[in-house]
Amino acid sequence: MPHQVPLIATVCLAFVLAAILGYVATRLRLSPIVGYLCAGLMVGPYTPGFVADTSLAPQLAELGVILLMFGVGLHFTPRDLLRVWSVAVPGAVAQIAVATVVGLGLALIWGWSAAGGLVFGLSLSVASTVVMLRALEEQRALETENGRVAIGWLVVEDLAMVLVLVLVPVLAGLARGQQADMADLAASIGTTLGAVALFVGLMLVVGRRVIPAMLAQVARTGSRELFTLSVLGVALGIAYGSAQLFGVSFALGAFFAGLVLGESDLSHRAAEGSLPLRDAFAVLFFVSVGMLFDPSILLRRPLDVAAVITVILLVKSAAAVGLVRLLGRSHGMAATVAASLAQIGEFSFILIGLGINEGLAPTEARDLIVAGAMLSIALNPFAFRVAARWAARFAREETAVVPVSDEIYGPHQPYGDGPVILIGLGRVGSAVAAQLTEAKVPLVVVDQDRLKVESWRRGGGRGIVGGGNPTEVLRDAGIAGARTLMVTVPDELQGGALIEAARHMRRDLFITARAHSEEGVEHLRRRGADLVVYAEREVAGRMIENILGV
Repeated sequence: MPHQVPLIATVCLAFVLAAILGYVATRLRLSPIVGYLCAGLMVGPYTPGFVADTSLAPQLAELGVILLMFGVGLHFTPRDLLRVWSVAVPGAVAQIAVATVVGLGLALIWGWSAAGGLVFGLSLSVASTVVMLRALEEQRALETENGRVAIGWLVVEDLAMVLVLVLVPVLAGLARGQQADMADLAASIGTTLGAVALFVGLMLVVGRRVIPAMLAQVARTGSRELFTLSVLGVALGIAYGSAQLFGVSFALGAFFAGLVLGESDLSHRAAEGSLPLRDAFAVLFFVSVGMLFDPSILLRRPLDVAAVITVILLVKSAAAVGLVRLLGRSHGMAATVAASLAQIGEFSFILIGLGINEGLAPTEARDLIVAGAMLSIALNPFAFRVAARWAARFAREETAVVPVSDEIYGPHQPYGDGPVILIGLGRVGSAVAAQLTEAKVPLVVVDQDRLKVESWRRGGGRGIVGGGNPTEVLRDAGIAGARTLMVTVPDELQGGALIEAARHMRRDLFITARAHSEEGVEHLRRRGADLVVYAEREVAGRMIENILGV
């Protein structure tokens, strides 16, 4: 057996330390991402002990980026993308401009060249794909309208950075005093934009027909592992091919691969098949960021690091809030987008690295960017908490609702003829919905999965896509006039949050929920459920009834 195994050593230590420190961070009521970052710091070149191969971890982490964006694409449709485009395009372009100008100003204060400052500002302007998607998943906002706008914003940023990477060498030539051939520059820009447009067109026209048909043939074999392998082959193959043939980023290529498969009936199976690898390799991304971080920068240039963090957390967020509100969207959407963008990551490293290689930015720029990425990623969960409180304050002012007042939601009002609100269209929820529909009981269904809700609507039912703030979801579902609430989601924590919000809004409402454990039964009861059905207990009861002849 060979003694030099840097790949195995890097992966093994990364996973082991990430698991241990992620658990410690969770016990300290911090995001596990903080633990993953610290794991990378421990195996990086700036701390004593084992030093992992810093060239391998980022490449492995790129697999996590690809699978994450593929998974997001599975839950999008071209129609969804077009619907958020009116906010995402002007918002992302303007926000990039604001962050770039502020970053350029900092660089000029530090005595850097204007060209180096421009690259530095652009590096501060673009958010990390992995961090945004993980944060939206944790907030259960991935399937909401606010989350879709944030993702659309991210796609526009990726497209913009593809163009920026083409322009950086031209900027370097101008900085060295070389005359730029405008015809060649226009040709380069036109070629890049044409290649991106060609790729998108091929995926939306040809890919939408070929990829689902191909996976359908694989699914007919009945082999689960072959189907999972084919899904990974599609995601990774298109991501790599798009980068090599069209100059599109891996993440963007994977997103469109998922987009064309998202309207297929196989999208749920594809998402399930890629989920374990996606989560594992996403962890490696955070480890790789920690490996790049040099803690001495905090002692050498503390004020400069503070200035970088201010741009990432405050300037970008304030710009996003202002732009979203200027475009006429809600405070809730502004808060989600602002918190999602309050960090930097993989594209920032690529861009500043290119700027340094071209002689535009000093090497210390990389240290500042990595420090900004490390700290902003660690602080991003807190940014979401602040944003949520800010949005909730405005929501209370705008709606002027007193949720627990008997004058509004009191027990004397006639809700007996209102609809049943059913949250969750899984196996249990679908069976309940079918029986209620057959009994002609008015029903409103709520589910995070857009495809399930749209299928329900096509059958003539009423349904909404919900996965964000529980109060907003329940209000959209019409809880004020509901006859009862049934919560069938398998996640007991999510179910508890919905029940607690519903009980706060309607003290008179009868709430039924499902549980998977004795602890879950107690948790849901404490949150306000009137009736909790524990599946295993019900099955055991029916079996005993049969034996005893009851």
